[in-house]
Amino acid sequence: MSWVNKHKLPAIKTIKYNGQPCLDLEDLWQALHSSFNTAQFRQIDESMLNELDSYSSPSWTSFSKEEFTSAIVKCNNMSAPGSDRLLWEHFKRIIKDKTCLKNIIAIANIYFKIGY
Repeated sequence: MSWVNKHKLPAIKTIKYNGQPCLDLEDLWQALHSSFNTAQFRQIDESMLNELDSYSSPSWTSFSKEEFTSAIVKCNNMSAPGSDRLLWEHFKRIIKDKTCLKNIIAIANIYFKIGY
C-alpha cells in the first residue's frame, strides 16, 4: 500500500511579497501584514459554506487480514509510525496473535467508517 512506502517530500514554494521571496522575518511580516490589511474589510459570502454539506466523504473498503499484515510486514522494524514511538516491530509482534490482529483491524475499520 502506498501509505507505508517512502515518499519524497513535496517541493516548497517560497512565500513572495512584491515579487520577491521573503527571506527574513521582516519580509514575512510585511507580506502577512499587507495580506491581512487587503482582506480586512472585504465582504464575505458565507453561503458557499452551505455547499460543503453536499460533498460526501469517500467510502472505504474494510481492511482484510491479508492486506493489513502485508502492509505492516513491509515496514522498517526500526521506524515508528507515530509520536508514541511504538515501532513497526511491535506491531508485527502484536498482530501475530489472531485476536489482537482482529481487534486492530476492527479499530482501523471503525476509524474509516466514522471519518477519521
